[in-house]
Amino acid sequence: MNDIAHFPLSAVVGADELKLALCLTAIDPKIGGVLIEGPRGMAKSTLARGLADLLASGQFVTLPLGATEERLVGTLDLDAALGQGRAQFSPGVLARADGGVLYVDEVNLLADHLVDLLLDVAASGTNRIERDGISHRHSARFVLIGTMNPEEGELRPQLLDRFGLNVALSGQPEPLARGQIIRRRLDFDSDPQAFCEQWAPAQEALRQRCQRARENLAHIPLDDQALTQITARCFAAGVDGLRADLVWLRAARAHAAWRGATAIAEEDIDAVAEFALRHRRREGAAPPPPTQQQPAASEAQASSSAPGQWGELPPQPVSAAARREVPVWPKKP
Repeated sequence: MNDIAHFPLSAVVGADELKLALCLTAIDPKIGGVLIEGPRGMAKSTLARGLADLLASGQFVTLPLGATEERLVGTLDLDAALGQGRAQFSPGVLARADGGVLYVDEVNLLADHLVDLLLDVAASGTNRIERDGISHRHSARFVLIGTMNPEEGELRPQLLDRFGLNVALSGQPEPLARGQIIRRRLDFDSDPQAFCEQWAPAQEALRQRCQRARENLAHIPLDDQALTQITARCFAAGVDGLRADLVWLRAARAHAAWRGATAIAEEDIDAVAEFALRHRRREGAAPPPPTQQQPAASEAQASSSAPGQWGELPPQPVSAAARREVPVWPKKP
């Protein structure tokens, strides 16, 4: 575990949708990572670092914006080649990220072929290198988190589609939330260790909940009934290809595991619908309606929005009605 204190995910004010999307991807990395859209100063990197603390390795690796392909995938160790006359692999960023979080800030400014390579490895969990007389492969199972500010450029639709989930952050928190955000940041900066100790119980509860969900995931079937509902709604949303269907089904199963359930329910399908469709829905297509009217949120569910309590709650259903509409960022003219 990294000794450097990171702001606990459970202490982040608001951003409940993004925290849920991050945890679902940690539960099942095969979902394909999370693309976070929003302006600067929205704590995107803080949330990503907080997620790493929930994983067994605690590993958090950042890909520099100017990274080359060799630095990303690894290359020939020249010292070994020249000094010892033998070919030896020198690991890159993908090898260091194995078992943890790989964070790519401003992924929309990264070269397309590097984004494509990143997404390939994230989906397969294995990095394969064939170059300079070396044939090598190694495990690269990580949670991929990319961030972007749409005002600074957009990803090609083909690359957007390959990110599993997509969440947009609003740049205008309510005044009360803004005050809580600033106060907690000041408290953390003044004494990181004491702040982390204060939030340790909530963070441990969140860590244990994610661990239980990972252990139960394989016991939850990707059943035909859930798939039928998802494929019909993907068709209604006009998405291209079939990746949305698969991602949505995996995310719904991860959400069922998050709730502590043993099967995918309609509430799981509804809870992750916008995560899977937001960046794939054809322009002008209306969001598809939920499969059925969900019951009103219980008092326990309503309390989940209370600052600082996220992660301390026992598993609860997340209804579509309780989730606020995620704003769509305007395209740069």
